[in-house]
Amino acid sequence: QVQLVESGGGLVQAGGSLRLSCAASGRTFSSLAMGWFRRAPGKEREFVAAISSSGSTTGYADSVKGRFTISRDNAKNMVYLQMNSLKPEDTAVYYCAADIYYGGRYYYSSRDRSYDYWGQGTQVTVSS
Repeated sequence: QVQLVESGGGLVQAGGSLRLSCAASGRTFSSLAMGWFRRAPGKEREFVAAISSSGSTTGYADSVKGRFTISRDNAKNMVYLQMNSLKPEDTAVYYCAADIYYGGRYYYSSRDRSYDYWGQGTQVTVSS
């Protein structure tokens, strides 16, 4: 079992920044690839960013590349999503997810079906 708790969401103006945090517990965090996904009103959940268990490799959706940065601190069992230059279209509930499949220190997935555990989500609202 893995428990995930997100925090850091809120209301921000377009062009602003937010940093989301996800605290993990229940399993060896350093063996987990981690991802961030989001669901906007009326839309399907979509991939945002992912990071390998070691933190050596990362991946991003085209829509956030160059604006968002995913990182992790294995000593603190934390994963972060730094979001800069926010746009109204970034408004969504953001979810942290854990993939228990160990595909090596460089492995991560952008497919939500790969992830086994999910947090409850944190709302991000970007006003224009």
